[in-house]
Amino acid sequence: MLRVSVLRSSFPIIPFSSSSSSSSSSSTFASFSSSSPPSSSSSSSSSLTRIIHRTFHFHSPSLPFTLKHFQPMTAHHHHHHHLPNASASYGTGIGPEGNREILVQHLLVKENDQKLLLDLQQRISSGEDLSDLAVEYSVCPSKEEGGMLGWVRKGQMVPEFEEAAFGAPLNKVVRCKTKFGWHLLQVLSEREESILQDIQPQDLQVKMQDPNFLEEAQLIDVREPDEVAKASLPGFKVLPLRQFGVWGPEVATSFDPNKDTYVMCHHGMRSLQVAKWLQSQGFRKVYNISGGIHAYAEQVDPSVPTY
Repeated sequence: MLRVSVLRSSFPIIPFSSSSSSSSSSSTFASFSSSSPPSSSSSSSSSLTRIIHRTFHFHSPSLPFTLKHFQPMTAHHHHHHHLPNASASYGTGIGPEGNREILVQHLLVKENDQKLLLDLQQRISSGEDLSDLAVEYSVCPSKEEGGMLGWVRKGQMVPEFEEAAFGAPLNKVVRCKTKFGWHLLQVLSEREESILQDIQPQDLQVKMQDPNFLEEAQLIDVREPDEVAKASLPGFKVLPLRQFGVWGPEVATSFDPNKDTYVMCHHGMRSLQVAKWLQSQGFRKVYNISGGIHAYAEQVDPSVPTY
């Protein structure tokens, strides 16, 4: 049984943060990030994130055995009741480690539990599913997600695990040993590495001068209708964040995940949350408009009202 976590109605959504409220889970994938989120945000943003939380739940990778701090598209901490404030520190996709991501699940047993390891290997060979066994036997917090670590790239894992994972044939369960114990891991899929990065207002304006840009790119404004009425940019489809429960489940069918996608809000924080979520849903190239429409108005086009 494949436990790839995607949209699940009636659950909260927490992009790229641990989904469990337990202390063991809360310290997992967050260790990738060496930056902390801003200490405060507007009450509007907090209420919006709580609405998303009540609507959908996105289970992220749980990876406690990182080689070093990494800055992926995630805030450093989270709270069980709402999304974290979005951090401006995140990766830019294609990097020196290559451009391939793999979808990995695993189970972990302690180093001295070799008898259990061999028994689990035999059970998998007999047709049992690794994710089911992970729920029951794994000592990694990812057991709560059936051992799902999610999409990972080189440079995020300890060398022994990384070598085994990136060398494993698709769907074949392989074994490796790290300082944490023995792992049985399975690569479920692979893809070209995705991109999530900021775009400055000046660069966006240059792109918008090209008539083809508005046809080829996907432009999303996640502000509320009353905000859009005060100031807007041409070509943007309005998907209010408060209405996420309505458009969220349809976003993969109403938009093309392979097209460049630009996300805008008032100051760039709500749009960053949505941009991270879009990337988690398989969008290949996502750009967050830095500073939002406010920065665009101040730095690029004074004819756009500020509010």
